[in-house]
Amino acid sequence: MASLGLDFPTEWSRSLVPRGVRRVLLGAIALPLTRRLTSLSVRGVENIPRHGGPLIFTANHTSHLDTPLALAALPGALRRRTVVAAAADTFFTKTRTAFITVLTVNAIPIERHKVNRRSAEQAISLLQRGWHLIIYPEGGRTPTGPMLEFKGGPAYLAERSDATIVPTFILGAGEWLSSFAKAEMYTSQPRRWRSPVTVAFGPPLRQEEGENIRRFGQRIQDAVVALGREVTGDPTFAHHLDH
Repeated sequence: MASLGLDFPTEWSRSLVPRGVRRVLLGAIALPLTRRLTSLSVRGVENIPRHGGPLIFTANHTSHLDTPLALAALPGALRRRTVVAAAADTFFTKTRTAFITVLTVNAIPIERHKVNRRSAEQAISLLQRGWHLIIYPEGGRTPTGPMLEFKGGPAYLAERSDATIVPTFILGAGEWLSSFAKAEMYTSQPRRWRSPVTVAFGPPLRQEEGENIRRFGQRIQDAVVALGREVTGDPTFAHHLDH
């Protein structure tokens, strides 16, 4: 029986055959369906560096559907080299769920409540080998609706892997198939099979010389908040996170 949690093996998913299976599952089925069921609008693709090392996409998190939406928004060449940080205590508690999650979205288990050395080392190793990473710095879907304060994981991973941060904001995921969200403001709504969704990418961020992880992490959060204000058109979006 395979180990679970942070010990669940994922390296097999990046070998030739699983990559081919995932390319069919995502490219021919899941992502076209996602685009068909949403009026997906993608902004800021020009902000995504195409050369120069690994990328960490730091996105807000309202729904389990954030991941297929983020993947659908990425250019195909980047998507095929991207892994997704998935909560070890949610997606890696049962062998079948873990296997499906790893196969379909190239997920790796991560400790979402703090920086865990073991899960961080796996992510850093993949980044250093040229893989990109999608991560949700809030540590989980927002339970009430407003964006949560970011944890320090992305800044730590970027520092250790010399990766570039790409701030990412997803609008509308909570309203689409609302049962995949957590906040009552979404789950109490009727399930929408067609819904407008926007995925936006902001200008890339690099750790500045002499900048510590805490300050870099704050800049990452500020960038996602600024992107959220731009996309929503609401200058007060996430004002509770202003400092």
